[in-house]
Amino acid sequence: MEEYGFYINGEWTKAKGRTRFETTNPATGDVLATFPVGTKEDVDTAVSAAVKTFPKWRDTPAPKRGLILLEAARIMRRRKDEIGAIVTKEMGKVIAEGKGDVQEGIDFLEYMAGEGRRLYGETTTSELPDRFCMTVRQPLGPVGLISPWNFPVAIPMWKSVAALLCGCTVVFKPASLTPLCGAKVCEVYEEAGLPPGVFNMVTGSGSVVGDGIIGHHGIRGISFTGGVETGREVYQKGAKRLIKVGLELGGKNAIILMDDADLDLAMDGIVFGAFGTAGQRCTATSRLIVHEGIYDELLSRLVKRAEVLKLGNPIDPKVDVGPVASADQEKKILEYVQIGKKEGAKLLIGGEKLKGGDYDKGFFIKPAIFEAKRTHRIATEEIFGPVLSVLKIKDFDEAVKVANGVAYGLSSSIYTNDIRQAFKAIQTLEAGITYINAPTIGAEVHLPFGGVKDTGFTREAGSAAVDEFTYEKAVYIDYSGRLQKAQIDTEKLAK
Repeated sequence: MEEYGFYINGEWTKAKGRTRFETTNPATGDVLATFPVGTKEDVDTAVSAAVKTFPKWRDTPAPKRGLILLEAARIMRRRKDEIGAIVTKEMGKVIAEGKGDVQEGIDFLEYMAGEGRRLYGETTTSELPDRFCMTVRQPLGPVGLISPWNFPVAIPMWKSVAALLCGCTVVFKPASLTPLCGAKVCEVYEEAGLPPGVFNMVTGSGSVVGDGIIGHHGIRGISFTGGVETGREVYQKGAKRLIKVGLELGGKNAIILMDDADLDLAMDGIVFGAFGTAGQRCTATSRLIVHEGIYDELLSRLVKRAEVLKLGNPIDPKVDVGPVASADQEKKILEYVQIGKKEGAKLLIGGEKLKGGDYDKGFFIKPAIFEAKRTHRIATEEIFGPVLSVLKIKDFDEAVKVANGVAYGLSSSIYTNDIRQAFKAIQTLEAGITYINAPTIGAEVHLPFGGVKDTGFTREAGSAAVDEFTYEKAVYIDYSGRLQKAQIDTEKLAK
């Protein structure tokens, strides 16, 4: 078992005599490592390092910053199997997805490294002669990054890579369920040659470390991924300080299945979308909206597919579904199963905690499928677990109405061979992402990621990632050799 400190100013602090917390394997209960519980003073030390280092990092040419990120990609690629196994052991997703989590970080490092040679501004005309106008991008300054546990490498990389490329320095708080993955991110950056103080990590609670970062006078921007209610608090606290806040929050994502859909293709997408990562993705498919013409056949095939899913230790490549991430997650999901039953939703399969043998060591829930109504809580509230609600509709218009009838708007999907319906779905579905003939998961790093409504408004990944960590500066270059007054009534002066 390893004992870690904080990562501040390019060094691991020893943190002797400090209160510590454990990170454990949700499949086996084994303790993986311990970390210190951070205080406001620890946050201040980390922010001070980021503030002190910011001017030099800002003034480092962006292409050179990109080269460091490219080196980090090479290192992470070399360590992919090792770090992927840590993701699986600490978070609980199956090993293929654990490696995929790391691959997403690699992809974004490689993509954003190239942005160092762009960071585009604009040029435009002036209303005055002999004057040149343009915009340039400037880094926000030191920023705070608060990430969740479900993508413990990919999401910290999304946030930090964009921030670092833009010239920001970073204070990072990983989720307390997955700090070991955060430590591996620190190791990769250190090996890549990131200067001391540019990337710092403090572990601990959201109420102390998280609030400490948000409220610190040295922090000029916050990027947060997590639950809606916590996101509202982060937004309010950031607004009081008039700093930039990026939010990526929850989802209640739906696949629409029209009567002309390829059911074989759709079945693969539904199972992967609903039960991949044990349903613990903000983009997970938690609602299935099915045309009445194929409803009965769909349910029969779906239950059969769910029956043969193999649950177990996710380090085994033959396992389809691993544990949920913690005892709290398990409790919440099982409570929602009971809520569904009490509201009259029909449970077709699953929804119980698995017991006996190795299952007793972890948090295993058999994937659940409900026949539900659109008003049921299990069909409107984010559960963040392997629980799928199936809803029957009569036509395309009703399907879109049901899909849009929730507070969230992250990811959406439709399976159809009708190109008119496909393009109409792109136009009418209230979501930041729409897939045609694919599930609600599977975003690529060079496209923007984010949603609408209670999902938030930030766009991470893609070229839009630059917007989160920069501001635009307008530049006017006058080479007329005289004072020129813009927006003066020149016609009156001429008379």
